[in-house]
This record gives sequence, C-alpha cells and structure tokens, in this order.
Amino acid sequence: MKTLLPVWSGGMSSRKLCSFLFLWLMAGIVMASSHREAPLISNDPLADNTDLYAFRSPDNPNTITIIANYIPGELPFGGPNYYSFGENIRYEIHVDNDASKPGDEIVYRLTFSKVNEDPTTFFNIRLGKQNLKTTYTLERSMDGGASFAVILANGIVPPPNIGPRSINSGVGLGTTYDALFNGAIATTTTGEKVFAGPVDDPFFVDLGGIFDLGDSPRQGAASRDGLAKYNVHTIAIQIPIATLLKAGAPAQPTNILDSDYVIGVWASASRPAIKTLSTSNNVAYDGDWIQVSRLGMPLTNEAVIAVGDKDLWNRLTPYDEISETTLDKYFFNPELALYMDDDLFGGAVPAFAPLRIQTKSLGAFDFSNGADGLYGLKGNAALAGTALDDAVFGTLLLPGPGMPRSVDLWPAFHTGVPNVIPYQLATGKNGNPLAAGKPFVNNFLPNGGDMLRLNMAVPPTPRDDPNFSSLGLVQAAAIGLTVAPFNTTTNLEFIPNMDGFPNGRRLEDDVTRIELQAVAGVVLAAVGLWYDDYDPATSPSPVTPQLLNVLSYTTGVEKNDRPFLKTFPYVAMPWSGTEVRQ
Repeated sequence: MKTLLPVWSGGMSSRKLCSFLFLWLMAGIVMASSHREAPLISNDPLADNTDLYAFRSPDNPNTITIIANYIPGELPFGGPNYYSFGENIRYEIHVDNDASKPGDEIVYRLTFSKVNEDPTTFFNIRLGKQNLKTTYTLERSMDGGASFAVILANGIVPPPNIGPRSINSGVGLGTTYDALFNGAIATTTTGEKVFAGPVDDPFFVDLGGIFDLGDSPRQGAASRDGLAKYNVHTIAIQIPIATLLKAGAPAQPTNILDSDYVIGVWASASRPAIKTLSTSNNVAYDGDWIQVSRLGMPLTNEAVIAVGDKDLWNRLTPYDEISETTLDKYFFNPELALYMDDDLFGGAVPAFAPLRIQTKSLGAFDFSNGADGLYGLKGNAALAGTALDDAVFGTLLLPGPGMPRSVDLWPAFHTGVPNVIPYQLATGKNGNPLAAGKPFVNNFLPNGGDMLRLNMAVPPTPRDDPNFSSLGLVQAAAIGLTVAPFNTTTNLEFIPNMDGFPNGRRLEDDVTRIELQAVAGVVLAAVGLWYDDYDPATSPSPVTPQLLNVLSYTTGVEKNDRPFLKTFPYVAMPWSGTEVRQ
C-alpha cells in the first residue's frame, strides 16, 4: 500500500556553473501547468491537456466542479482558422472513488463534431452562419469504462470570440458573447451541469522568467504573466457529490475529513492509432484508441519528469504507475531541489535564494538530494504506529537510503495524505514531529499514481472570506500553526483553505508557488521538521527567518489576468480577437 504527504507544499566555481547550465538546459523544465510539456504532444495541440481543477463548488456546495482544459497558447486573433476542439479525439475525465478496486469508477467522455455552414467565404462568421460550428456528445460510464451511456447529445460549443462585428452586428451573429457563452451551459439527463468551449486561460505564471534559467521572480525587472490574454478550450462539469461517492459511503460525511469522501481525478485525451492521408481532402482514422496526453497534479510532467521520459509519462495511466516505478526517482531526488542547495547549484539561481531545503533539521535530518532524510530512523521504536512504520504502510515511505523526499514529495504526487502521524500539523506536538498533532488534511487514496485528490467533505472557503488565500493548504497550515484560536487546540476543525491545493485544486490556487515551496521543504516544516536555523535550545519559535523566507517567496505573478466568474463554469470568458494585447 502507498501513502503520502500534501504538497504545499552561494558562490559557485566555473566548473560547477558550466555543469549547472548543462543540466538545466538538458532538463527542459517547463513551468506552465501542462502547456506543450512533452515533445510528442507539443505537435498535437488539440489533444494537449493544459490544466485540471477539482473543487467543491463555492456557490453550490452539494456539488463538485471539475475543469479540464486543452489546447495551449490560443491567440484570440487566431484567424482565419480559429482554435477548436478536435474531431477523432476522446476527451475524458476520470474519477476514482474506491481504493479497494483498481482503476476508475466513473468516466466522462466528450467527442466533438464540426461543420462549415458557409464554405463560400473565408470569414469564420458571416450573416448568421458559422464556419466552425461545433457540437459534442457527452457520455458517462459508471462501471469504469466498461459501458457508456449518452447523457447529453448535441451540446453547443460557443464560437470563438472573434470581435464585435462578427458577434454583435447584423452582418455577424447579431447577439452578445455573454448570451452565446451562457447559452452553451447545459444540464445532462443525469443532473450534471456542463460547459465546453473557449475561455480565458486561468493558469498564471511568468513563463518568460522561468524559461530564462529560473529567473522567477525576475531579477531587476518586472515579472509578467506569460499566459495573460491567451485562451484555452475548457470542459467544465459540475457533478452532485452523491454521484461521485463510492458505493456504501454515507449520504452525509461523519466529519470534514471522512475517508469515504475522497476522490481522485485525472483527465486524458486519446486518438485512433492510425491516421491515413491521401491525395483527396479526406483523412482516415482507424485502430485502437491510444492515450496521447494526461494530467492530474499540475507541473508533474513539466517540472519533475526529465525530458527523456516525458512522452512515456503521457502514455501511462495513474494505475500504470503502481508497477512502473522508473519515474519514482524524479520525486525522491527532484531536479528543482538542486537549485535550492548552496552546496550544489543554488548560487546560480538568485531568484530561488529564499528557497532552501533542510539539511540539518532538528540537528539531525538532511533532505538535500542524495541524503537519507528520515531513513536513519528505520526500525526505530519511535516510528511504531506512524505512517513510517513498516507494519502500517510497508516500506513505501522509507524505501531506502539516498531517497530523502520519499516522505513528502513522492507521496504528494502519488497517494494523497492520510490523517496519520506524522502527517499532522506541528501544533500540539511539543517539538516531536512523531507525536500526534492537529489534523488538517485527509485526501488519502492509495490506488494509483498522479491524480488530483480531493476530500469532498471539506467545506469550501468563501471567496470573499478575508482568510481566503491562493496558497491553499500552505496557508491553512500557517493558520493552524500560528493563528488563534486554531493554534490553541489539536481538535479537528475547519481551517480556511483546507479545500485548497493540493486538496483538489481551485482556480485561484497559485500552484507554481505552492509546489516550489513544497520542493523547498515547507511540508516537512509544517509537521515539525523545522528549518536549519531553528535550535530548540535557543530559538524562541520555529517560525524562523528561513521558514519566513519560504512562506513569503513569490514568483511575482500571483493571480489570473482576468477575474473568475462567481457561478458555473467559473472560468472567465475568452478574450476577443480585437482586444489590444499589452
């Protein structure tokens, strides 16, 4: 069985600097959530997953909203052939809700059809007709993909937001884009609410700075959202919690961390194996359906998996990762950690200067790459009954020496975190990370690999709550450690942002910042494995300068360029092709 912990997340010689530059260039780190992240899929944008979100709907908390985005870097003025969902592609959203059974329980599948209503013009929209008119069929499987039933036929995809003459005027469609957008929201025969169409890309990140050898935040210049005023195509489905519950789960959760309410979500795109071109205009497709893209946790294939294995990662399902263990090394010793270590290449990346990993936590534990982390405790009686005890989860979390992040980063991407010692906040532990602390997350689902894991029992944090934060569980942990009354008791209680990434993922969550903080060891600190500058004998508080440096780190881009909607589908409407780009 597998387990996990939540992602919260000098000087240099010329020889080291040359080695560093070689390593970085060869690694191909891409800090866009999943935009053009692997060699093969970068040549097939219509099937390219860009982002995945799963969260309890803030205005309809009896439902879960899942948003899967595709087609990276859509220029709003991309005519004459505007972006659209592809035909001969299966776009799927997968849900796992039962760890006792291998594979998915629920699958939503969308397939799209397109028609040119007036092929005599080069315009996309003219005189009430569309030359990219797209509809879709939505099917649902409740038996893991063995059988499917159509729950929505002829779903409407709104046209691209070309500009006011095409959308508003009498020589175009004679309507408003608001009307087209809202008119495309549909309800299935089984009660789900659905939207499929172009939207503003909700992911925010300084791509230019990140690609410039990790210059994020930019040194000596202003950071910039590299995806501002770009669009993507989204599939948004709002699903009743009752539909997503595993068989036998209670209709109401027993508490806000009820294990029966945990789901895993991932998205994929598949194509027929054979594409045949001919001298005619016809293209033929045949053969088995082959998965060409997938997405669960953000940034996995971009910033964790090395370029030589990126295409392999896209071909696997999360369930393949149970036996396919060759990729585990990237989580045990993540490349990004090299640039947060002064003994390695930290001095070459000044933007990451606030991010440093524990090398002598509590005077004893080293989590830098190649070190042993907590493996030195293997067999110690102090581990009895904890998640690190071989009798509880086997050798999974302490598999061997030289794998320091097997206790935090590896499980964060593979199983979710159980409400089991040591994965509780340091509040109430009295300096012992192996003591019981304050519960703050349980999204444990050890039935596969990379997925977004969400505990549906956790209430949503209102978006207008003064404690709402884009730092998700990092902020929830900070509140639970430092803010009264939350830090005065070890009782289970709702802490604002317990519903944030990596307990699912909200649109507002700053996942780039959270994951960089996680690589820098913030999860370890949250459970009591404090930073090196904390000495229990002399330091008055574990909230030391190193911890504050990590918590206050920013990439310089902390929110989306366009406000999100307050109601389904929550993503912002797409940019128009005539809007001025800055």
